[in-house]
Amino acid sequence: MLWVKALHIVFVASWFAGLFYLPRIYVNLAMVAPGSGAERDRLLLMARKLLRFTTLLAVPALAFGLWLWLGYGIGRGSGWMHAKLAVVLLVIGYHHACAVMLRKFAAGGPARSHRWYRWFNELPVLLLLAAVVLVVVKPF
Repeated sequence: MLWVKALHIVFVASWFAGLFYLPRIYVNLAMVAPGSGAERDRLLLMARKLLRFTTLLAVPALAFGLWLWLGYGIGRGSGWMHAKLAVVLLVIGYHHACAVMLRKFAAGGPARSHRWYRWFNELPVLLLLAAVVLVVVKPF
């Protein structure tokens, strides 16, 4: 079970690293000057590759997490585990929102300012903090 925990931590940390950097690429995309096609294309390529990689990392991260949850028994751990699973669902929603934003960028441009994307970039930090506190402190 310790190997599964270790793999879960590695994949989750890698997944979050991608989720930290992807919105930063969106900030840069929102700041691209009109007519800078090469720069825009390069940033879109980087974002596509990073999104694909983070999606590939999310699958084993979630699979090992499910394995751990089932290994401890469903319902065991009570409130903190259910709260952590709610945070995981929020992270999955954030990941999906990043994919939707990338499609919007590829279709024509930013719908929002670079400042909005800077704030959006801070959300995974709060989600990671919530997940770590729930796992370590187990307040419920």
